[in-house]
Amino acid sequence: MLSTQLEMAKAGIVTPEMRIVAEREGLSPESVCCLVAEGKAVIPKNVNHDVKHVKAIGKGLSTKVNANLGTSDECSNLELEGKKLQAAVAAGTDSIMDLSTGGDLDAIRSFFLERSPVMVGTVPIYSLATQMLRVGKPLKQLDADDLLSSIEKQCSQGIDYMTVHCGITRQSVAFLESSERIMPCVSRGGSIILHWMRERNEENPLYEYFDDLLAIAKRFDVTLSLGDGFRPGSIADAIDAPQISELMILADLARKARNFGVQVMIEGPGHVPIEHIKSHVELEKRLSDETPFYVLGPLPTDIAAGYDHITGAVGGAIAAAAGADFLCDVTPAEHLGLPDDNDVYLGVIASRIAAHIGDLAKGVNGAREKDKRMSIARARLDWKAVIEEALDPELVRVKSHLAQDKEACTMCGKLCAVKLSRQV
Repeated sequence: MLSTQLEMAKAGIVTPEMRIVAEREGLSPESVCCLVAEGKAVIPKNVNHDVKHVKAIGKGLSTKVNANLGTSDECSNLELEGKKLQAAVAAGTDSIMDLSTGGDLDAIRSFFLERSPVMVGTVPIYSLATQMLRVGKPLKQLDADDLLSSIEKQCSQGIDYMTVHCGITRQSVAFLESSERIMPCVSRGGSIILHWMRERNEENPLYEYFDDLLAIAKRFDVTLSLGDGFRPGSIADAIDAPQISELMILADLARKARNFGVQVMIEGPGHVPIEHIKSHVELEKRLSDETPFYVLGPLPTDIAAGYDHITGAVGGAIAAAAGADFLCDVTPAEHLGLPDDNDVYLGVIASRIAAHIGDLAKGVNGAREKDKRMSIARARLDWKAVIEEALDPELVRVKSHLAQDKEACTMCGKLCAVKLSRQV
């Protein structure tokens, strides 16, 4: 029985979800089906989740943006999470991830699933680790069966995609131990796995029982996002042996997942010098047979605390132009604390700017037409159209200050270049 978008695509079956994606992307349903069949695109949609805005992530498609939401053990406020969700959707996010580690985690997950009009992702190990610490259990007592059960529970709830840190293995850990990293592991999920492996001197259960993980994901058509546990947290640590070793492992696991009929993405860095972003994206694509690439930022400098949404947009634009398919928002609160709703809004807007710049470079269908419509509106001094075509229409409406003649703006007034050039 065919149960996943990937299996149906391989069989040449165009699903309703593929038709929705095709209409939104301006492509034929058959071409979308082909991309999914080849593993070059994924449609994250759990069979138990009625996603209002179905989206696809991958080659030849518009670059998508995710917003990280969720509580912490220091701040667990469901009302705030609701505001953050509203802000992310208002800013135009394509996805949200619930990264909660504080409060009633099952209730928070259900809250997001019920209210989010876009796909929802999680990092399942957060929930299990949080529950263990609450009852006083050390992380080394984490059990593989409990981890798989927690994953299955979240899949049954309706999660569309999930990050699983399967690439932290004895092999990649050996490279880490011989490295001279400033920050050995900045991934929260990755550090949990790393801690467990060192305490027990055992292989990563997500890697060892990868077949069991695939069986669960396939049953619910959950897309696996293979997490980069050894992503660099400093540009001085980028493109080193632990990171590349993990990437090679993830590429192999991605092929295994596709052969099993499970949709899969690969996650990427992290902090990367600007001159290496393009080559790193191309390396992932080459190693993994063009598996969709999901990147955090990347961040090409470490010193922009409080402005990392700008840093992330710079790196994200270069990554998207090079072929990255999915950008995770970076908020001004990155490296500082739990973001609020304004941080989330600014992070998503910055990432959407980066995504569109990437789409222009990649020649994504319809991208240049958007810029052309804005240019025509500006040439006509059609302020209503300028507002409508803007990425953030409300901001433009509020910030627009027109001159006395209501045609030019207060920057140039009577010396408006557009008006003067008309006379010429």
